[in-house]
Amino acid sequence: MTSRLDLNALSADQLRALATEWFDGMERTDRVLAQKDRILSQQEQAIRHRDAVIEKQNHELALLKRHKFARRSEQFKGVQGQLLEELIDADLAAMEAELAEVLPEEAPTAPVRQRPKRAPLPPQLPRTLIHHEPEHTQCRCGCALKRIGEDVSEKLDYVPGEFTVERHIRGKWACEQCETLIQAPVPAQVIDKGLPTAGLLAQVLVAKYADHLPLYRQERIFGRAGLAIPRSTLAEWVGTCGVRLQPLVDALRATLLAQPVLHADETPVAMLAPGKKKTHRAYVWAYCSTPFADLKATVYDFAPGRAGEHARAFLGDWRGKLVCDDYAGYKAGFGEGITEIGCLAHARRKFHDLHVANKSELAAQALEYIGALYGIERGLKDLRDQDRQRLRHEQARPIADALHRWMIAQRQKVPDGSGTAKALDYSLKRWAALTRYLDDGAVPIDNNRVENQIRPWALGRNNWLFAGSLRSGQRAAAVMSLIQSAKLNGHDPYAYLKDVLTRLPTQKNSAIDELLPHNWTPASA
Repeated sequence: MTSRLDLNALSADQLRALATEWFDGMERTDRVLAQKDRILSQQEQAIRHRDAVIEKQNHELALLKRHKFARRSEQFKGVQGQLLEELIDADLAAMEAELAEVLPEEAPTAPVRQRPKRAPLPPQLPRTLIHHEPEHTQCRCGCALKRIGEDVSEKLDYVPGEFTVERHIRGKWACEQCETLIQAPVPAQVIDKGLPTAGLLAQVLVAKYADHLPLYRQERIFGRAGLAIPRSTLAEWVGTCGVRLQPLVDALRATLLAQPVLHADETPVAMLAPGKKKTHRAYVWAYCSTPFADLKATVYDFAPGRAGEHARAFLGDWRGKLVCDDYAGYKAGFGEGITEIGCLAHARRKFHDLHVANKSELAAQALEYIGALYGIERGLKDLRDQDRQRLRHEQARPIADALHRWMIAQRQKVPDGSGTAKALDYSLKRWAALTRYLDDGAVPIDNNRVENQIRPWALGRNNWLFAGSLRSGQRAAAVMSLIQSAKLNGHDPYAYLKDVLTRLPTQKNSAIDELLPHNWTPASA
């Protein structure tokens, strides 16, 4: 039996030591319990957040399915109906991919959506045999493994101008003594157990977002090659790729917002109003680095409107110099660490339109002044920022000051409300913003850089007509951010996306920046 401690036999010092030890033990126990309570509280908060996300996604998923299967798309005929169908299918695939990432492993899986049966790939297509064998064929028991068979799967690949088939052969190796069976693992893919290779996915994305070919047109192109791939399947590929590429776009946005000078512009895009057969005006906001920056990047942000809150949400805590037009939506951030930089091209455009309309001599004189400022800029584009600023001060500042004095004098001579007065007022009211470029060699003279980045959207909307949902617009903005940034860095968008989609499934999050367009080096290199 364990003897009981006789407190009466202990001295005062022993009693004090025993009491101190007991209190220390209680404090340690309290600290451990408090730490466990904090961990449990954090886990409960994470579970509540996850459940809220799942509930929101399931609700949106149900609405999309009802919209798809209740034949509401019949409100749109012909091309519009085909475009809406493919956008809904892409949204459904994207939401299912997002749900798969947040659902707990032990949660019951949702009923598997019935997919069209995959047709065999045409036998006339060239085949590339890719063998996957174990690193060693020695069993743990010491016996040599014997090859007893193989699993074969085929994936459709695409290189510019030609479809081919990758035939993956995974040998089966078994030990006759202990009946051990091993196979090489299945290579990681953006779409597990899917038909397309990274090359084919890259082709579909580039055709849709760079060449502006809707999926129903791509379906016809595949059909002429003897490939029966329904556009619903193509849409699933697009939706899934959009989800997988989003972390790369988030990293690109963070890199862009580290720049001290940015361009910004926006353009309208029609978006289908939820539950209606009408479209309303949404907007694509474009942000890019300057021509003088080492970073070459463009990031698009798709928003349901043109309110300034969308620009503020994208920029967040960014502080720097923003080159933009006179739109009031940007101005709320000015004075809070954001400095407005005006666009001299907009001012020039006012006088150009005036000269075209009535051959105004005043407009011609203004264009001559502004042309001189642009002539100086052409000679400074390849210089360092410090040298550019110095030469602007020496050469451009006197011309700008003379133009300002001339505008003030001319404004007093023309009546209010006239076209000439409006052209002069535009520049005079924004003169400080229009001439801030003279004081900083890192700042461009105009906003033409980002206007060129907006142009692909203006070309594309003539083909795809409208965005089917906010989600599809945001997906287009994400993929086009990568495509346009790849172009800015001199990369072929197809080669870039093919390599990125190949490497992305196994790329560590800590090394995601290696796949950004300005950092990208082909794996083969």
